[in-house]
Amino acid sequence: MTPELLTVLLISGGILIFLAIFFTLVPIPLWISSLAAGVRVSIFTLVGMRLRRVTPSKIVNPLIKAVKAGINLNTNQLESHFLAGGNVDRVVNALIAAHRANIELSFERAAAIDLAGRNVLEAVQMSVNPKVIETPFIAGVAMNGIEVKAKARITVRANIDRLVGGAGEETVIARVGEGVISTIGSCQDQKEVLENPEMISRTVLAKGLDSGTAFEILSIDIADIDIGKNIGAVLQTDQAEADKNIAQAKAEERRAMAIASEQEMKSRVEEMRAKVVAAEAEVPLAIAEALRDGNFSVMDYANYLNVTADTKMRQAIGGQSSPNDSQ
Repeated sequence: MTPELLTVLLISGGILIFLAIFFTLVPIPLWISSLAAGVRVSIFTLVGMRLRRVTPSKIVNPLIKAVKAGINLNTNQLESHFLAGGNVDRVVNALIAAHRANIELSFERAAAIDLAGRNVLEAVQMSVNPKVIETPFIAGVAMNGIEVKAKARITVRANIDRLVGGAGEETVIARVGEGVISTIGSCQDQKEVLENPEMISRTVLAKGLDSGTAFEILSIDIADIDIGKNIGAVLQTDQAEADKNIAQAKAEERRAMAIASEQEMKSRVEEMRAKVVAAEAEVPLAIAEALRDGNFSVMDYANYLNVTADTKMRQAIGGQSSPNDSQ
């Protein structure tokens, strides 16, 4: 290989490497597309995006859409939102939708809504086309104790000014449910609710339930009403059952106390009877000791036996028995 050929190969290789690096850093097709669309984006700006680890197509393509829709944006705005973690394409689509619907929405506001975690495009679409939120069956109890179940459909429109920091659908459903329950509870009976279901809608809507939320409530419609249990009767039955159980418990307590008192009396009687038997058992010993000491004569003992026999006879005639007889 001659030196001239080697030099040509080295120069060709260097040119190829330079072109590869150039086309890697500079998206020429994207630059040509921007020029064709009338969007002025310099090559140095595209190279700078590459160096800042920003995908040029995610900035230039949304910029082309915005310019074509008549929205004045620049690459710095879109690139800063991209670096902050936002969805540039969705923000631009939301701006285009708001511009077509004559809704005032700035890029800064849309970017803030997007960075807050809300879908700004869906919010703009909901501002144009209101959304219907259907609640589950909400159970309330009328004054006569009858349970009434109502299902409501809430028509809401997104409030773009309150999207950042405003409460979501769960709060709206909870507030409407609270209003439905309080309205049903203020009715005398279930017939009043069945006859005038629009009373619920009118009362709940007048409470201003969309305050502090990201929505504006347009209407509240009662879709279905069902009659549930007789809660008042159930509560009365449960109360009666509880009273019965309490009364039974108190009766059992009194019975147990009476049984315990009777057992105590019996034990006292048995104790006294045992003392009497023990005392009577000491009588012969006392008589024997008295005879031995001369304090009790034989005639006295004979008289004692006569009195004892007479006493037993009288008791037998009267149907009584002495403790000694029972022994």
